[in-house]
Amino acid sequence: MENILQTLLSIVIASWEVLLESSLFVLFGFFVAGLLKGFIPDNFIQRHLGGNSKAGILKSALFGVPIPLCSCGVIPAAAGLRSQGASKGAVTSFMISTPETGVDSMAVTYALLDPVMTVVRPVAAFLTALLSGIFVNLVDRDGDQEREEPVTQATTTLQTAILPMTESQTVSGECGCKSHEVNNAADSGLHGVFAKFKKGMAFAFGGLLDDIGPWLLVGIVLAGIISVSVSPEFISAYLGNGFLAMAVMIVLATPLYVCATASTPIAAALALKGLSPGAALVFLLAGPATNMATIAVVSKLLGKKTAVIYVSSIMICSMGLGLLVNWLYIHMGLSITGWVSTEGHAEHGVLYIAAAVLLLLLIAKPYLLKMYKRAFHGTTVSSHHHHHNCGCGH
Repeated sequence: MENILQTLLSIVIASWEVLLESSLFVLFGFFVAGLLKGFIPDNFIQRHLGGNSKAGILKSALFGVPIPLCSCGVIPAAAGLRSQGASKGAVTSFMISTPETGVDSMAVTYALLDPVMTVVRPVAAFLTALLSGIFVNLVDRDGDQEREEPVTQATTTLQTAILPMTESQTVSGECGCKSHEVNNAADSGLHGVFAKFKKGMAFAFGGLLDDIGPWLLVGIVLAGIISVSVSPEFISAYLGNGFLAMAVMIVLATPLYVCATASTPIAAALALKGLSPGAALVFLLAGPATNMATIAVVSKLLGKKTAVIYVSSIMICSMGLGLLVNWLYIHMGLSITGWVSTEGHAEHGVLYIAAAVLLLLLIAKPYLLKMYKRAFHGTTVSSHHHHHNCGCGH
């Protein structure tokens, strides 16, 4: 019993260290996400990515990189692009680059991994999305002439395929999340710079944080478990530094739902134990972009052939880029394990502790409000404020 308690305490301490290291950067990432949301018009993406131009794939891959949407939240946006005439390649490109990275996950990558991976990760997401989109348009060109299913039907399928969504969804592509309500309220009567700033912060530290926050904590706890229970000898013996480690990461990441931000502490914990940077990158790319619900919806929205290309291109590109990243680290004489170890032993001051506490309070806020309403008003939060929403920003 004493050993179990000691192990649990070690996991809590390790998880707290990861939280301390990442919280300040997480908050900064959400702040930048709020600025993007507040000052970029809601129809900006549709306006620039709609249509069947060759530049649509490039723009889709590029615009998707900084946008903080998970693989669930990106689907209504993708359905909107498709309904406005965007090619399957452009939609596929957007659906890959958007969940694989974002300003929030970039900040956490810098905090928990290293500067090289902070740059490599969005570049790899962009290249994966670009190559996948081009391949889709080459192989499934006829699919844009005859769509297998209307967008509205595909969006209806999306609602039944993704369980965390709320009952307030509609076939128009709305997700029923709190961020959508905030946007409507802000757009209806608020104008000016301060109003846009307020709208963006309400989105970032309201609906978006409610969506991503619980998954981030899950990722941090898993990182703590890995830190305590997985030995470097196990990683070196069973995963090594080459192709096998990447294949294992693909198998683990493809069916799971893990957002870009939450995948980072898991990858950092594995890197600390000796996982190669290329294998860590494979997990960071494949985990957020693929899960069983997303694959099912892509099949309905873009067709089965495109769904196969979607999954296979992510696998092939991520593993190819993983091998390239391994070569880059060796060529530059860098060690991601050494960097993570050094950063992990840094002293954390009052600012880091305050950021960690603030992040925990913000994540716990909707649950505390629900408990308060149950205790003092005898009511529960309505379905429009259900904490399981998709994190979409529209």
